[in-house]
This record gives sequence, C-alpha cells and structure tokens, in this order.
Amino acid sequence: MLKVAIITALMLVCSNLFMTFAWYGHLKFLGARPWIVAAVASWGIALFEYLIQVPANRYGYTALNVVQLKVIQEVVALTVFAPFAVFMMHQPLKLDYLWSALCLIGAVYFAFR
Repeated sequence: MLKVAIITALMLVCSNLFMTFAWYGHLKFLGARPWIVAAVASWGIALFEYLIQVPANRYGYTALNVVQLKVIQEVVALTVFAPFAVFMMHQPLKLDYLWSALCLIGAVYFAFR
C-alpha cells in the first residue's frame, strides 16, 4: 500500500502543478485579457492535469479507498499551492497557514489509521 500511495502522490503532484496554473495562473499572466481567453487557456492546461490525475486515481484505487485518495489530493493540492501563492503570486506567508497544514496532517492520520 505504501508504494501505491507514494506513486499516486507523486503523480498527483505533477497533476496539481497543471491544476494550479489552470486555476490561478491566468490571474497573473492573463489579467489584462478577456475572461474567455483565460477560460480557454485554463481548459487547455487542465487537459494535462486530467491526463495525469485520472491515471493517478485509478492506480491509487488499487490499494487505497476514495477517502484516502481525496485526503492525499487535498494535501498535495495545498502543498503545491502554497509555494505558488508565495513565490508566483507574491502572497504573504502567515502563521495561520502553518496551523492549516497541521490540520491536514491530522486528516491524513485519521484517513489512514
């Protein structure tokens, strides 16, 4: 199960890189363009997210249940998003984000115990 969880998490990290840019990259890079341009660009990027995310979840489901997959996804999403927000979008890093991360660690514990 551990090998499946690690490979699934790594695939979801790759998927989430695309997802983060699809969801939020347009705010920085296409802010002056009409929303429809941002939507089409985001859909194009999201295609690559799904090409990795769907196989990741199918593989993960061979040893994990859907709750465990969802918890992994949320932890990965925020792990990818936090550096993106700080370094790409120049958002301040707050102590509250640390507390949020600790809550996620609790979620992982309860989902996998």
